[in-house]
Amino acid sequence: MTVRQGEGPPKASWIGTPQGGVGVPQPILMPDPATRFQRTATRLETLAPGHPMAEWLTFLAILSQAQQAAALVMGNRPVDPALTAKAVAAGMPPLAATRHRRDAVWRSALAQIIAQVEGHPGMPAAVVSVVGALGDSLVPDLERLADDFLCGSVTPRQAGPALFVAAALQVNFTCLAGGIAPSALALLAQRDSCPCCGSPPVAGVVTASGGTPGVRYLYCSLCSTAWNHVRAVCITCGQSGTLVLRGREDAGDAIKAETCDDCGTYAKVLYRSQDPDLDPFADDLASLGLDIMVSEAGWSRHAPNPLLMTGPS
Repeated sequence: MTVRQGEGPPKASWIGTPQGGVGVPQPILMPDPATRFQRTATRLETLAPGHPMAEWLTFLAILSQAQQAAALVMGNRPVDPALTAKAVAAGMPPLAATRHRRDAVWRSALAQIIAQVEGHPGMPAAVVSVVGALGDSLVPDLERLADDFLCGSVTPRQAGPALFVAAALQVNFTCLAGGIAPSALALLAQRDSCPCCGSPPVAGVVTASGGTPGVRYLYCSLCSTAWNHVRAVCITCGQSGTLVLRGREDAGDAIKAETCDDCGTYAKVLYRSQDPDLDPFADDLASLGLDIMVSEAGWSRHAPNPLLMTGPS
């Protein structure tokens, strides 16, 4: 049975007796490209009013809507089951971001995103200039920029166009992941990496309902796949002795930074018991104040959010 993010959980099997057992969580949840970016856009629209970064979040909501339109056109993309099985047997993610052979369809997603953003009323001139220049770029230049983004080597000069390239690649990889059954995948030995594309997570979400409440899932920053990860264990180094949950006094208990003194990193943890409407992609972007707080205290983020790492200059 294929379980998609946002759907009701299946009946869990039990360890022990049904009256007092512990539900076994689904190890991997695949994204639904038909809803993934719309959920993020809606959440950003809710969070933006009154937020210190209201204009930025509103812009990201528009960008997420553009991603949603592109994802609906692209739909679930077929992935060769034989190649998937071969990669999984070798302990590798089948859509490994830095090795996956991209086809031209990702550039179609980019063109749609550019058209949607460029045509949106009231878009700042700086953004219109960036997407206009990007739309005129040659194919080899776009492919090099995509490679730079996927390899984590975007320069400050590339920041503006790289934001939109990142958005298009998220659509592309999410639609590819949507065509894979979770049963075809396996958790990687390196549990801080996505079992589908090998990218790092953007944040972790602790469930609040269903057959396995209280389970943590990490959400991939590129293909949107979610995978189970043990709680109270650092996702970077696997240690647990120095983990501390830290939050802002003015921000409630829905979003925390899990800091680790063993490796000096932190990762976001979102609690649906505190806010059932949390979206890992939107709420990570909206909680930049928490990142600033723990970064100034000396911890480094486990991995950047693709839409915070880059942006229009």
